[in-house]
Amino acid sequence: MIKPQDIAIIGDLIVVLILLLLKKIKLDERPIVRKQAVAMTSFSLFFLMLNITLGEIDRPQLLTRTFDRNYLVKYLGIDTFTVYDGLKTAKNNQARSNADSSDLSKVISYTQKNYAHPNPSMFGIAKNKNIIVIHLESFQQFLINYKLNGKSVTPFLNSLYNGKETYSFSNFFNQVGQGKTSDAETMLETGTFGLPQGSLFSALGTDNTFEAAPAILNQQSGYSSAVFHGNSGSFWNRDNVYKNFGYQNFFDASYYDTDSENLTEYGVKDKLLFRDSVKYLEHLQQPFYAKFITVSNHFPFVIDSQNKTFKAADTGDSSVDNYFVTAHYLDQAVKEFFDYLKKSGLYENSVIVIYGDHYGISNSRNLKLAPLLGKSSSTWSDYDNAQLQRVPFMIHIPGMTDGKVLDTYGGEIDVLPTLLHLVGVDTKKYLMFGSDLFSTDHSQTVAFRNENFITPHYTVIGNAIYENGTGNVVTHPTDEVKEKIDRAQKKVSEKLALSDSLNNQNLLRFYVPEGFTPVNPANYNYKNCYGRLLDLEKTLGNNSKSLWHQNGDKSTLNDYETDAPEVDNSDFEKDNLESANKKASSESSTSTVSSSSSSASSDTSVATSTK
Repeated sequence: MIKPQDIAIIGDLIVVLILLLLKKIKLDERPIVRKQAVAMTSFSLFFLMLNITLGEIDRPQLLTRTFDRNYLVKYLGIDTFTVYDGLKTAKNNQARSNADSSDLSKVISYTQKNYAHPNPSMFGIAKNKNIIVIHLESFQQFLINYKLNGKSVTPFLNSLYNGKETYSFSNFFNQVGQGKTSDAETMLETGTFGLPQGSLFSALGTDNTFEAAPAILNQQSGYSSAVFHGNSGSFWNRDNVYKNFGYQNFFDASYYDTDSENLTEYGVKDKLLFRDSVKYLEHLQQPFYAKFITVSNHFPFVIDSQNKTFKAADTGDSSVDNYFVTAHYLDQAVKEFFDYLKKSGLYENSVIVIYGDHYGISNSRNLKLAPLLGKSSSTWSDYDNAQLQRVPFMIHIPGMTDGKVLDTYGGEIDVLPTLLHLVGVDTKKYLMFGSDLFSTDHSQTVAFRNENFITPHYTVIGNAIYENGTGNVVTHPTDEVKEKIDRAQKKVSEKLALSDSLNNQNLLRFYVPEGFTPVNPANYNYKNCYGRLLDLEKTLGNNSKSLWHQNGDKSTLNDYETDAPEVDNSDFEKDNLESANKKASSESSTSTVSSSSSSASSDTSVATSTK
C-alpha cells in the first residue's frame, strides 16, 4: 500500500503535471539533434550500468538472486525496478497460464510412486512435542568434531551430534541453488526444490500456493507457529512468503533491539537473537513449531573483538580464517539456548532439529581450506568440492536412548517428510520430492540443483564419475555402472524438472489434499504478533498452554543466562519485558486484531487486518 510519505517520491512529477495542465510550463517542440539524443541515451545507460555494477559489488548476484526488493529499488531506481519487476511478473504469469491438468498429473504420479512409507519404530515418537528448528547459517559438516590447534571449534554441537538423544546424519548434503538460505527454507518447509535460477522466495513466494509445514502441522495436529529472525522481514521476501506458508507469527528485526552494537551485517547477533526471543517464545501456545534463523556465521565471517573467544586459523584468507571464530560463537549461542530450554521446562517436551543451510567456504576458497582438512591443494578436485557440500542434520529428542550417527545419504529435500513422520503426520497425500530418512524405502540418491548428484558409491559431476572413498575418476565404467548412473541421472533430472513445473506453474492451486484447507495469506499480519499472543492468553485463561501460563503467569526470562558482552544481566528481565510491552502497545494502535480460543489450532486464528 502507498503510505503518505511515499508521495514525496513522486511529488515532483505531480507538480510538473499540474504546471503543464495550467500551461505554466511551455514545451520546447523543436526536435532533438540526433547526436544529442545518442549522447543523452548513452550517458543514461552508462549511469544505469554503473549503478547496477556498484549494486553487484555491494550485493553480489543482486539481479539473479533478488533477495530483497528494497535493495533492487535502491540500486536500480523505482522506474527501472518497475520495468524489471513487470517483466518477471509477465514471465511468471505466462508459465502459469500454460499450466494444465496433465502437468499436475505427472507430479502426483511421481510423488506417489516415490513415496517412502514411514519406519514403524520411528513414526510418531515425537507426537505432540514442540518442534524447534535451529537454522545454522553457512555451517558445514566438517566443523563437527573438528579441532583447530588442538581445540574443538564446536564443542556443544559435537556433544549433541554424538549423543544418545540425537539422530545425526553424516552424509547429509545441502541442495541449494542461487537462492541459498531461501532455497534451504523452501525445501525444509515445502518438500520442493528451489529454482534453477534466482530465489523461489523472491520470484514466486508472494503469489504461489503452498502446502507447507506450518499449515500442515496446524491443521493436522494443532500446532501454533513462529519464526524468529533478526533481519528485515523483506529480506528474501519472507514477510510475504511466510504468510503463504501459514506461519502465524514472524518476529523480524522490528521486534528486537537493533542498536548498532547488537548487529552483524545480516541482523541481530545469535546470542542476542536467542536470548531476546524468549519473551515471545514463552507466550506461544503449545505444541508449537518455531524456527530460529541465525546470522552471525555468515560470509565474510566478521565478528567484533569483544565476541572473539576462539583463535582464527592462519591460511592467509581472512574469510577461511575467521570461519572458525564465528562458528565457535554460534556454538556458544546454541548452548546458551539449550541451557534455557532445560531450565525453563520446555526441553523435555520438545524435539529440536538442527541443520546447516549451505556451504560457508566457497569452492574458490577451498584450496586455502584444504591443508586444514589434511588435504593437498595441488590434488584438490571437483570431487572434494562436492564432498564439502555436507551440512549437519540432527534430530534431538530428549529422553531417547538409542540415538546414533547414521550414514544414510540424504539432503534438505528429505527434512519435511522425515519430521512430519516423527510427529505422527503421514505425508502420502502431500506432493513432496524428498523421502523419510528413517524409511527403508528412502532413496539415497542426492540431487544437487545443477543436476549433479551423489550416491553412497559414486559422485557424478557433469560427465565425470568419481568413486566415493578414493575420489578417483572412473575412467572405464562397466556396463553395469553406466546403467546405474544413467538411471540415477534420469531420476534426478525428472525430480528437479517436476519440482520446477509444480512451482513455476503454481500447480498446487489445483491440488487440495483431503482434510487440508488452502492457506489464505490475507488472514496473516505480522505487525502485532506479541500483542496478539497476549490477547490469546487472556482469552484462553486457564486453558492456555503457553509456557508463561504453565509457569504461574510469570516470565521465564531469568532462566536465560548469557555471557554476551552487550547484555547487562542485572536488568535483563525488566528491560526485555518493557521493550516487548512497548512494542505491543505501539502496534496495537495501528492493527485491528481478532483472536479466538482456536488460535493455536486453526488457520483462521491470526489477525485479519493487513499492512
